[in-house]
Amino acid sequence: MTDIAADRARLLEIIRDRAIVHGRVTLSSGKEADYYVDLRRVTLDGEASPLVGRVMLDLVADLDFDAVGGLTLGADPVATSMLHASAAAGGRLDAFVVRKAGKAHGLQQRIEGPSVEGRRVVVVEDTSTTGASPLDAARAVQEAGGTVVAVATIADRSTGAAEKFAAAGLEYRHVYGLEDLGLA
Repeated sequence: MTDIAADRARLLEIIRDRAIVHGRVTLSSGKEADYYVDLRRVTLDGEASPLVGRVMLDLVADLDFDAVGGLTLGADPVATSMLHASAAAGGRLDAFVVRKAGKAHGLQQRIEGPSVEGRRVVVVEDTSTTGASPLDAARAVQEAGGTVVAVATIADRSTGAAEKFAAAGLEYRHVYGLEDLGLA
């Protein structure tokens, strides 16, 4: 049995040490910031990835869902970490990947992995800034016949994503905010 508080504290320590890059950067939104939170340095790390899975599962433990995923690339390691953490705890959770655009060949699917049709899913992302990526993923899931029960991210930058999710009628949760990351 793992101690979720210890997992959460260690994950935060790793994020602060490895993922926060100070200096002027241009974000995907086109806005400039004095820091960048590069969570791929964490979600793809051998020590941190299992922590991501356990902490994110704990964040959404009270929700009824059976699949997780989101827009590639930020969501992919989060979803697979959650899949593996669920399996390690004796559970079953599927993951899916939402392409930025549908394929022009093969099955021409926008969502890869087990079907989301008729399923309850949590859309995940590593960091939320504007919320555009999770909103795009949520729309794709809904168009494919799935129900989005929530959007969940590791870190929220407090730059409007929460308001966009609320306006879209989506429940939103995050593990860490700017204050937790030492950026407020």
